Amino acid sequence: MGGEKLPAMDGGNFNHHNTVAPKEEKVFPLFNNTGKTAIVSGAGAGIGLAVAQALAESGANVAIWYHGNKKALDRAKDIEKEYGVKCQAYQVDVRSQKHVKEVIDEIVQEFNGRLDIFVANAGIPWSQGSFLDGNVEHYKNVMSTDMDSVYYCANAAGLHWRRQKMEGTDLKGKKLENFKLGSFIATASMSGHIVNIPQLQAAYNGAKAAVIQFVKSIAIDMVQFARANTVSPGYIATEISDYVPIETKNIWRDKIPMGREGEAHELKGAFLYLASDISSYTTGSDIIVDGGYSIV
Repeated sequence: MGGEKLPAMDGGNFNHHNTVAPKEEKVFPLFNNTGKTAIVSGAGAGIGLAVAQALAESGANVAIWYHGNKKALDRAKDIEKEYGVKCQAYQVDVRSQKHVKEVIDEIVQEFNGRLDIFVANAGIPWSQGSFLDGNVEHYKNVMSTDMDSVYYCANAAGLHWRRQKMEGTDLKGKKLENFKLGSFIATASMSGHIVNIPQLQAAYNGAKAAVIQFVKSIAIDMVQFARANTVSPGYIATEISDYVPIETKNIWRDKIPMGREGEAHELKGAFLYLASDISSYTTGSDIIVDGGYSIV
């Protein structure tokens, strides 16, 4: 799929005018994603669900992925009813490249033959303390879910964006309207920038640092047909941290200038910015949303 790759560089220098600025200058139209197709992994609850809601509110049709949380099926119906867009839930094992590609291709077929936005949000925490005492299978699961899946998703999505840009059509051969560049966004973490304490989570930190650098790198690979960025949340009050004792959470709050964990809906703005044409000149960036934790 996608034919020959268009040259973005010549002799180590970037070709001029690899991209074109949008003609629209007003803010609200640039945030408008009506008719576009978005996929959000890890969207059964928490950050992923909040992002899916934001994209739907901006007009996008949204496919939400879940692993074991079947409440995603009801959340998809809720999104359709509230925002008047198409929304379906898909059970996906993001650790399987084959399954990821199959489901992305299926969604593109079912959602107007196009893909515009992919948010790679699926992730799991490290929960076994020091890496010296952790189980290697837990390590592999964390790395596969938190890092390898980002590669799989970007690869499959990028093939669609390359074809769309080169051919200018959807899968049915119809001319694409309102497609400039695809947008790939991965949920990284402030843990890719700092070392969390008091909990020990070296594997998780390493995976998120890798996500940030990987996405910066693919921003170059895909510069002519897609933008690629990350969002690095700090401590967010979601189910992923439900197991953490209150004593540990109080230590976190001691180190956050804003004095609290964030709420999932407080991340909507960062993701919506990166997903939309308003961020047309933003690629290879990482937006840290951590209440000031990483600045002190």
